[in-house]
Amino acid sequence: MNDKKIITAIINQDEQMLAFVLQKYSKLLWRIAASILINAASVQDVEECIADVFIYLWQHPEKYDPNQAKLASWLSIIARSKAIDRYRQIIRKRELPIEEIVAESLGYAQAPVIDEEKEKLLSCIGELGGRDRDLIIRRYYYEQKPAEIAVALDMPRKQVENRLYYVRQKLKKMMER
Repeated sequence: MNDKKIITAIINQDEQMLAFVLQKYSKLLWRIAASILINAASVQDVEECIADVFIYLWQHPEKYDPNQAKLASWLSIIARSKAIDRYRQIIRKRELPIEEIVAESLGYAQAPVIDEEKEKLLSCIGELGGRDRDLIIRRYYYEQKPAEIAVALDMPRKQVENRLYYVRQKLKKMMER
């Protein structure tokens, strides 16, 4: 099927044609987005990025010009652009100081965290043992899911979740003294 017919069908709101395009180009777009997001994002972020590409195609099919490029090339450019935008968004979010991220997760950030509390929290995190500190940093700074942490640290997922719970309790007690 040629690209002009595909776009014409999508302009006419043909959902079956969109499903066809989704099936035909998903793997290609996945490789493009994943290559950009591999070290910064989760699988869910890559999936959302690809979904954004197909949503864009559905909402703006008239922006594709079959005389300029093939549909695969056009979708690839959109996927690359969306992945770069998501990467920048993730990096910007990670630039928050770890003290603020952990303080927020522990409930200390209802009001802006003052420098004294930040220093105290950072000191408390520094006092944690190596594995506990690694768990907190991976979970709240890098925003890794417990399943991702479990794979990285070669631990059962349930053990990661339990350990995170106990480490958070320990940090709360350390902050209270």
